[in-house]
Amino acid sequence: MTAAFRLRPVGEADFAPLLDLSIRVLRADLDRVGRFDPARRAARMRAVFDPATLSAIEVEGTLAGCIGCTPHPDHVEVHSFYLDPAAQGRGLGTAVLAAALAPHAGLPVRIEVLKGAPVHRFWERQGFVRSGEQDFDWLYERPGR
Repeated sequence: MTAAFRLRPVGEADFAPLLDLSIRVLRADLDRVGRFDPARRAARMRAVFDPATLSAIEVEGTLAGCIGCTPHPDHVEVHSFYLDPAAQGRGLGTAVLAAALAPHAGLPVRIEVLKGAPVHRFWERQGFVRSGEQDFDWLYERPGR
């Protein structure tokens, strides 16, 4: 059963906890490809830390993750989708993704996924197909709905 959740714009008080969460979620995969660097991770999180596009995910009043949706004229880019590992595997990610994308209905959706990361299976279950690759990432896209 999917837990009830709330999406809200991030605030500055969320930065440190969400940075920590992103490190916990990404660390093993970034270590695997030799790309973990705490300063780089902090800079990347700061670059997308915009309350206009990044939402905090709360479950029962507790910060459980975040998701970013940046609209472009011809698509929506999903980024910075991190869920606390304790909240994963119960349908919350699917429900959060649907809610975050609802305002952008009809547009194709794109995301970059670190090569070899197990999360690629989640994106494929959501209807995304691999559309390309970069040095460290696979590019996924889901047609507009």
